[in-house]
Amino acid sequence: MDFRIHSQYQPAGDQPDAIDALVSGLERGQTKQTLLGVTGSGKTFTIANVIERTQMPTLVIAHNKTLAAQLAQEFREFFPDSAVHYFVSYYDYYQPEAYVAVTDTYIEKDAQINEEIDRLRHSSTQALLTRSDVIIVASVSCIYGLGSPAEYKSMHQQFSVGDNESKRSIMEKMIARQYTRTNADLLPGTFRSVGNMVEIMPIQEKSIIRIGTLGSRISSIERINAITNVIENQLDTILLFPAKHFVATQDDRERAISTIKAELEQRLTELHTEGKLLEYERLKRRTNYDIAMIREVGYCSGIENYSRHFSGKSAGEAPDTLISYFPRNSDGSPAFLTVIDESHVTVPQIGAMYAGDRSRKENLVEFGFRLPSALDNRPLTATEFWGNVGQTIFVSATPSTYERDHSEQVVEQIIRPTGLIDPEIIIRPVTGGTDDGYPGQVHDCIREIGDTVTSGGRVLATTLTKQMAEDLTLYLKEKKIRAAYLHSDVQTLDRIKILTQLRRGEYDCLVGVNLLREGLDLPEVTLVCIFDADKQGFLRSETALIQTIGRAARNSDGRVILYADRMTDNIVSAVRETDRRRDIQRQYNSDNNITPLTIIKSTHDITQLMSSDHEKTVITELESDLTVFGGDREALIAHKKIQMETAASELDFETAAIIRDEIALLASIEKGETKEKKRAIRKAKQDLPEPTLIGKRKKR
Repeated sequence: MDFRIHSQYQPAGDQPDAIDALVSGLERGQTKQTLLGVTGSGKTFTIANVIERTQMPTLVIAHNKTLAAQLAQEFREFFPDSAVHYFVSYYDYYQPEAYVAVTDTYIEKDAQINEEIDRLRHSSTQALLTRSDVIIVASVSCIYGLGSPAEYKSMHQQFSVGDNESKRSIMEKMIARQYTRTNADLLPGTFRSVGNMVEIMPIQEKSIIRIGTLGSRISSIERINAITNVIENQLDTILLFPAKHFVATQDDRERAISTIKAELEQRLTELHTEGKLLEYERLKRRTNYDIAMIREVGYCSGIENYSRHFSGKSAGEAPDTLISYFPRNSDGSPAFLTVIDESHVTVPQIGAMYAGDRSRKENLVEFGFRLPSALDNRPLTATEFWGNVGQTIFVSATPSTYERDHSEQVVEQIIRPTGLIDPEIIIRPVTGGTDDGYPGQVHDCIREIGDTVTSGGRVLATTLTKQMAEDLTLYLKEKKIRAAYLHSDVQTLDRIKILTQLRRGEYDCLVGVNLLREGLDLPEVTLVCIFDADKQGFLRSETALIQTIGRAARNSDGRVILYADRMTDNIVSAVRETDRRRDIQRQYNSDNNITPLTIIKSTHDITQLMSSDHEKTVITELESDLTVFGGDREALIAHKKIQMETAASELDFETAAIIRDEIALLASIEKGETKEKKRAIRKAKQDLPEPTLIGKRKKR
């Protein structure tokens, strides 16, 4: 299958030249390129066009889960017919195994796995092994050990109608592939026996595969809707992959047990020679217990620490990761494209993962909690990573020294399709004095806020500390300015509400620290005030200043005021780069007779679901839905859960959140928690609409 973009837009501004340059670089065999794209220039659309032109499977790496989800959703919209998947760490909570020698404290591994994300991870690896039109959007967790792709692929199981398979043999094969038998409702990675049939829920999906047998032969294979139990289609064959990425054949297991024993014997000899009797006994008991578990059930807690023994790799050899699942050329070189998004943040993360993991595990090995082979259950080193990813495109508005030094070409995307130019920068002193009559940065900002609000704009003010943000907000309120602060202590939903209220004009000024630097799309903002811009540190680096300046780049009237008593190198560089971009953008607009247009964006957000009026409307709709299910509230809740999981699997988290709250509302209605809800229900029942088939709830 081929990559084909579905979009009503065509490349514009600098996008056509950027696409041509990047594609040309890839065709010439350049291993590293940089796309320097300013905020709002459509960098994702440019990369999508590069993928379409080159037809290369692509790994996109982002520096956090949220950004990865946003990118995955964008690429899915561009490539609805291709396999676009989301691969991030599947832990909702993770406390790694550790030992603190100073206090003699052993911390056992504790983790909570998100089953939905685990399912998405399996969808990613299976797509890579079965299709060519694949885009995987991943966090930096993709450089951690995952299990051998060769073993994972070899352990897949194909069942076809007419195969000589008894019901017992089918179940034995599913157990060998780490599926769990159950008598309850099926979950991904489980199966159950029903009469002469075996019902299986594949690890990567939520439908049921029902395999019927007649004697020792497969008589039918059906795909069943997990909620309605209706047959969706008849199948001739089905391909099922293992339920875990770490899988091994019986021969691999026996070989692993043998090499684990050999390593244990060698390590125990070393500990005995060194007189470490406590460590000797500790390691002996734990490892022998793990060996017994592996022999009996094929698995043990912390089995990933023995991954080298199962894979057959040598000590120190790089582990298999998600990258190992991507296609290779006949000579073993990578046959895929790697895109590093927000590379100025992501690249340092890639380089930092190995050292921290190594330090923790060395402690466990030294004090007898793990065998030395546990050190090989690790993330890739930076050298290993760059040696395995092949052709790479760095994407950032502010590429760092690493990208510039290693890129064979830097492609600039300065012109926005909207014609917007980077904001004007004004430098003013921090301190005020009686001689010149200047009031200082706070009072000057207050004056600017008044002028900005009068003209219909909004203001962002960035400080260096949370305390200063809160103090400044309080002072602004005393001056009758509608202000709010935003920093990491503010709850996630509250952040969404505050940002929406700013856009609607309920607030005039938003004060924050680092949260105002990247990732905010606020086209109503016409002024950004950066306090203490001449202070040294991460928040006032050249990169941070340019990113913060970009917050005013979505409005044609955007301005930025830097409050500084001296011109630091970072300020000089940020101003020089912004002025350079402004000159290019203004010249382009002049040559092409373009008038900059402020970005128009709706101001709806999911927190509207919290309002009582909206809740009453939802109650009315839910009661209507309930009539379709004959008043069976549990059935409706089960149906809603499937809708929620489907939305989440499509990375439509806004819809998933709405449906989640509908489920909670259904449960609270059932319990009769509030009189208001009861009154709303009675009122809704008086005039229920005609029953209709229920689809996915529309976004509000």
